[in-house]
Amino acid sequence: MSGNPIAEDPEIEATKMYISYNNVHELCQKSSVLIKKFKPDLMIAIGGGGFIPARILRSFLKEPGKPNVRIMAIILSLYEDLDSVSTTAETTGLKVIRNQWIDYNNDSSSKVADNNFSLVGKRILIVDEVDDTRTTLHYALNELMKDAQKQCKERGISYESSNTEFGIFVLHDKIKPKKVQLPERLMSSGNYICAKRVPDVWIAYPWESTDIASHTERAIEQGNDI
Repeated sequence: MSGNPIAEDPEIEATKMYISYNNVHELCQKSSVLIKKFKPDLMIAIGGGGFIPARILRSFLKEPGKPNVRIMAIILSLYEDLDSVSTTAETTGLKVIRNQWIDYNNDSSSKVADNNFSLVGKRILIVDEVDDTRTTLHYALNELMKDAQKQCKERGISYESSNTEFGIFVLHDKIKPKKVQLPERLMSSGNYICAKRVPDVWIAYPWESTDIASHTERAIEQGNDI
């Protein structure tokens, strides 16, 4: 087994949970049964961890005679806000920065006259790899809901009557206190789907590895290959 060229803290290395591509594929396949009940029209993948699960899910969600579920991408960065003294849900000592967001203008695939993409009336599944502090998921959901509400207002309709619905899928939900909470309606409706709940450990995903053979060996040793 070849080692990582960058020295690792032995204590951290001993507690890492290694996940293989096979395992990711299997988790997506099992979860697709529940996701099909949500019937997403659109997946919004949070990069970079949500990209690969979203693409795998698309294959399992494909229905004969129907187009693939569309995937869009947003990229967020999470920073420690050392100057923050607020204890509100929006600023809990961590700051989310948008690196990439949806461009709602000039959508060439849109069927509406102005070629603008809209979230209104869609069932939207937000996809990420892990629910850790929940800060990023909370931010993404809130901001996308704001976008949908703004689009509803521009159309002169109420958000409540627009049949716009949000769901969340993550591969892993860490069993730990979260810094923020998701809406109770989303949680109680079954629109929050996690493939597996895991202890609060460092999860090593295969797309982060520079030595995939060694990584997969570790995943197999830990029983995280299938």
